[in-house]
Amino acid sequence: MISRKNLDLLKTHLKSSTNLSAFNQLKLKDELKNAVVVKSEELPEDVITLHSEVRFKDLETGQEFNYQLVNPNQANMREGKLSIYVPIGIALFGYRTGAEIQWEMPNGLRTFKVLEVKNSSSFSNVPAGLKPPIHLNTNL
Repeated sequence: MISRKNLDLLKTHLKSSTNLSAFNQLKLKDELKNAVVVKSEELPEDVITLHSEVRFKDLETGQEFNYQLVNPNQANMREGKLSIYVPIGIALFGYRTGAEIQWEMPNGLRTFKVLEVKNSSSFSNVPAGLKPPIHLNTNL
């Protein structure tokens, strides 16, 4: 499930990207072709979009990661902000809590499980200083 804006963003990236593997290009093309497109305001709270905070797990290693997906110019691994255009950022886009995603990473084919998704509207009544921290892991 994806908004029209995010669908267009990924389609543009797919056309211009030179860093996606052949496997990931085919997988992304297929996912975009079969995506359920809805208005942004109709997306369920747990759908991963631009600016989502995501907790996910590598099912092979058991390692958990926490990142916020952002535009490339906002990416900062030290702050837990991951570009939507890195392999795992693209892989997570449009999925929901509980989804298992198989994606080719620089170190081979990996399977991840989405454990938790928080979007900005989830924090609308929470003061900035009280938002849960994003834990840094730089292995992606």
